[in-house]
Formats: sequence, structure tokens, C-alpha cells
Amino acid sequence: MLNKIWSLLHVLSIGAIINLLHGQPYYNNLDGNDNSGSNLVNQLLKFANGIENFYKQYQHYLDQEIPDMTPQFGETYDFIVIGAGTAGAVIAARLSEISQLKVLLIEAGSHENLFVDTPIFAFWLQMLNDIQWKYQTKSSNKYCRGMKNNSCPYPRGKIVGGSSVLNFMIATRGGVEDYDRWAAMGNDGWAYKDVLKYFKKLETIDIPGLTSDIDYHGTDGPVHITYPIFRTPLARAYLEAGKELRYPVIDYNGENVIGFSYPQTTIMNGTRMSSNRAYLHPTNNRKNLHMTLQSTVTKVLIEPSTNQAIGVEFVKYNQTIRVFANKEVILCAGAIGSPQLLMLSGIGPAKHLTELNINVIHNAPVGENLMDHPAFFGLTWTINSSIDIQVLNMMNPINSYVTEYLINRTGPFTIPGTIEALGFVNTENPEKHNDLPDIELLFLSATMKDIFSPMLFNLKNSVHQEWLKYRNINGWTVVPILLKPKSRGRLTLLANDVNIKPEIVPNYFDNPDDVRTMIAGIRTALTVGRTKAMRAFDSQLLNITYMECKNHKYDSDAYWECMIRLLSSTLYHASGTCKMGSREDPTAVVDPKLKVIGVQGLRVVDASIMPEIISAHTNIPVYMIAEKAADLIKEEWGYLEK
Repeated sequence: MLNKIWSLLHVLSIGAIINLLHGQPYYNNLDGNDNSGSNLVNQLLKFANGIENFYKQYQHYLDQEIPDMTPQFGETYDFIVIGAGTAGAVIAARLSEISQLKVLLIEAGSHENLFVDTPIFAFWLQMLNDIQWKYQTKSSNKYCRGMKNNSCPYPRGKIVGGSSVLNFMIATRGGVEDYDRWAAMGNDGWAYKDVLKYFKKLETIDIPGLTSDIDYHGTDGPVHITYPIFRTPLARAYLEAGKELRYPVIDYNGENVIGFSYPQTTIMNGTRMSSNRAYLHPTNNRKNLHMTLQSTVTKVLIEPSTNQAIGVEFVKYNQTIRVFANKEVILCAGAIGSPQLLMLSGIGPAKHLTELNINVIHNAPVGENLMDHPAFFGLTWTINSSIDIQVLNMMNPINSYVTEYLINRTGPFTIPGTIEALGFVNTENPEKHNDLPDIELLFLSATMKDIFSPMLFNLKNSVHQEWLKYRNINGWTVVPILLKPKSRGRLTLLANDVNIKPEIVPNYFDNPDDVRTMIAGIRTALTVGRTKAMRAFDSQLLNITYMECKNHKYDSDAYWECMIRLLSSTLYHASGTCKMGSREDPTAVVDPKLKVIGVQGLRVVDASIMPEIISAHTNIPVYMIAEKAADLIKEEWGYLEK
């Protein structure tokens, strides 16, 4: 435990050291505090008290964790759940509500901790190697051109809580039409009227003014949803900018999606609420729920004569263990892990598996239909005052913000990765506010040009050098996000080996309509910068034209397409690779009950089953998918209470 405390002290000191090296002050003037010199000793004493408080809270946190155990070779369970991420935590928790069931939850990573649950650190978690799988996209000359080797990092969680520990805590559902389209594609039971009860079931809405809206919100679910408790003047101005552009301030998880809002977030008491904290912590005293950590599943065991999933093989501390399932194996390994394991187990494109000497159990389009929300990270505005979020300055231990967070869980450290507001727009029909959005405009009260961004995006040196010129400026950023991409990627194996990462080809902007929509989104973002609300801070667009785009006229479609292909990357919303559809649909991998077509006793429950990506961040929809799946499973086995 002491090592963890000293590690935290070390991390919090990085900001002070870097600022000293760059000749910067110890603090920024976010709220007018002056922590320079006169009260240094007092601040350090408060910081020490904060560390002591952190220690006590962390001890309590550890007490809530489900302990690690190692199953015996050949041990039998009723249900085996692969992956303790967003979906896996829900499934394991809900199935273990039935006391007579014995459930095993298998996770390749380890427990989370209070450091990763600090909202402001969300950006940096994508770079921590020990809590994510470190995937990369395949090199391409069509996308990720500003990144080294023309390849974008593709983080996915390798930790209890999965990507709900890495994400930016934005709680969005998508629109009615998103789910009605799923149903229209042959997925009975997945229309919005069918899934709304599960959105309500999973949440406790802690936002004043929304708790009374029982038509759309739940008040007794495991996942607490709040507005961040700290807010800069820039965030308030962004909503005013939206009003100037005739967009309403909305509850985007209510009746209409299009408009501007502060983000609804999976944060409780100033701390990240992952699926681990929401679903697994409350179950830590259940004797029928077992969890094995640092356990990498190598394949699902399938009886060839019956195509029945009978168990799982995994490796823990170099020991190969096989365990068996009386009822079902449930894959919750995510949009990369689940298709990879299906293919390694003999379920996938027959020709591809045969080439890798994998015995084909069932020929299926596993790994196709890969979707994501590409985001453009090239729009930053400078301002004339230090009211933005300067994270490195705030990390200095003598700064009151650190102590404020350690003791009270308040202050700017509660902002999720500097994201303070967002807007959903339809660029094709800007005046229509009751339709699906095609672009999200994510607002950051910080610039994207700090010293961590090159590492986060793995930028090429030429781009990195341009960004470093502006690392100490004050400003804000808008990130346009393509919500309904028409392009589709794919995932394939490179070897018959779980330790060899699969090849990820996202095919961003393969469809020209996606390019046109993203350009329209960029131009909408530029209009935000021209509003009175944002010009009040003397906001100036930081126009950096990179070498390969210099031959195009500024603001032309060709210019923005060049920039898009240079500086767009993943928003961590991989989905669709085990597509849900009717059993007659040749593109489907699972049926509407999430059963793998052609195999008995095997389901997939995670973002990979989405037949079409929704116009929202995917975390809350995955919770919904898992809640619904838990009921489907209980119903099938006679455990669902009517």
C-alpha cells in the first residue's frame, strides 16, 4: 500500500517538475487562488492530510473488491463469463443473484484503483500499458496519417471494469431511431420501447431536474449518473454559444437527442463509477460468484460432434487450466476480444481459419462489420485568460486543487478528462431537432497541444513538433465526432495464438459520405468559435497547417479532407464485429437472444453485437445490452421473476 501512495505522490509531483523546467508558475488562475510562496508550508500540510485521507479511502476501496481465486483444473460452474468489463460485470452480478447458480468470472487484468478513478486523468489512462491491451490499427495511407507508422493506438481495457475504467465517463444512450433500426434489421425485442426499461434499470440519475422524469430515467440502479460538480466559465459559454446557434439545452437521454448540454457522466462523489464499482463491489460477499484475475482465455471448448460449448481454457501464471460450464459460456471480451476468441475457437470465416490451421467448427462472418466513431482532434482556440484547465499545473502537490480532491473529492479534478460540455447536431438538417444527430461536438476546456498528446496519439515527430510550439497556451478545443459512419472495417487473426494481437482495419472515411459529414461537422464547430459567447474570451482559432496539407487551399473541402485523414483517431467505440441479426441473416453472428448461431451454449454480450453503431458513446448502451441479456438468460433457464 505504501508503494501505491508513493507512486501517487510521484505522479502528482510530475506537474511541478515539468513546470519548473519550463519556467512556468506552480499554479494557474482557474479560480483566483494564489498558492505561490507565502502559504507553501500550509499547503504541504494540507496535502499530507489529503494523502492520509486517500489512504483510508483506499483501504475501504480494497475491502469492496471481489478477491482473486484460481479454479481447480476440471472444476465445473453453471455459467462461465469471459471478461470482467462493462458487460461481464453486469452479467456476473445479475446471474449470481440466483443463489443456487455457481458463476465464474474470468479477467485477463487486475483490479482497478483510486488513481485511475480520478476523472481528470482519463486521457492518460489510454497510455498505461498495464491496464489496456495496447492494440494498434493496421497501417494505412487513408487514415491515421499523422501517427507514427500511419497507425492509431486502439486502447481497450485490460482490468476489472474493462473499458469503463479507461473511458471518459460520458453517459449517452443514443436516439429512439438507433434502436428501432436494430429491430427493423430483424432483431425483435431491441426497439427503443423494448430497451428503455433496461436503460432505466441500470441507472440512478443524480441530476437535479431529471430525477422526476420517470418516463426516461431510473432512480434505483447500480450506475450513478451526475453532472460534473466543477465547471469553468468556458463550459457555461459553450452552452450559450449553442443557444446563439439556435440549439436548445437538453437532456439528451430524454425525448430528444439534438442540442447542447453539460455531460451526464458515470461519476459518483467526484469519482469514476466503473462497472466494477457499480456491479461487482456490491456482490463481494456472494459465495456463488468466483473471479480469477490475470487469466487469459485461449479458447472456448466446443464439443465437435454436437457443436456444444462445454467450457473454457485459460492461462494463469503460466499454468493452463480448463473449466467447464453446465449451462452456458458467455463471451464479454469486447469488440476486439470476443471475435478473436470466437475465431481461435473455430467459429469464423472458414477460409481464414483454415489458412491458420484452426479447426473450423462453424463458418460465420466473425470480425466483419467493425464500426467506430472517428474523432477529429485538430480544432483548438486560444484565449486571453487562464480560466481553462491546465492539468500539469494542477497536479503540483502544493496546489490547493490536489488537496481539495484528495480530501473532499471536489474541484477541477472531478472533470472527466477536461470534457465539460457537448453538442449533438444534424449537419444535413440543422433546423430539425427531433431527428438523429450525425455529429457530436465534444467540448474540452483545455487545448490538445500539451506534452501528453503526442504520446496519447503516437504522433509523428513532424506533427509533434508543431504541437509542442503551443503546449503552454490557454485555450479550448472542440472535437467533432462522426456518429453514424457508413464505412465498415474488419478484424482478422494473424496467428493461431491469443498472444498475437489481431489485425484491426477500421477503414475510417472509406465511404466518401463520411468525409462530407465530418467536414460539415468541422464547419459547424468553426461557427461555435465565431459566436459572441466564445469571442468574449478573445477566442482565436489556432490554425496549424501541416506539411502534407499545405498544397490545398485553406478551408476547401480538399484541405479539410487532408486534415481529417491526418488527425482523426478512435473515440474508443469499437463495435459490431459479432453482428446481431436473425438466423436467416448471412451477415449475423449472434441471434436476437445473443446466442452464437451454429453453436449451442454460447452467447456474446458486449458492443460487438451491435448491428449498427448508435449515435452516442457506447458505454451506457453496453450496460443496457448486458442487463437485457441477463434477463434473456434467466428467462431461458427458468430463473426470471415475472
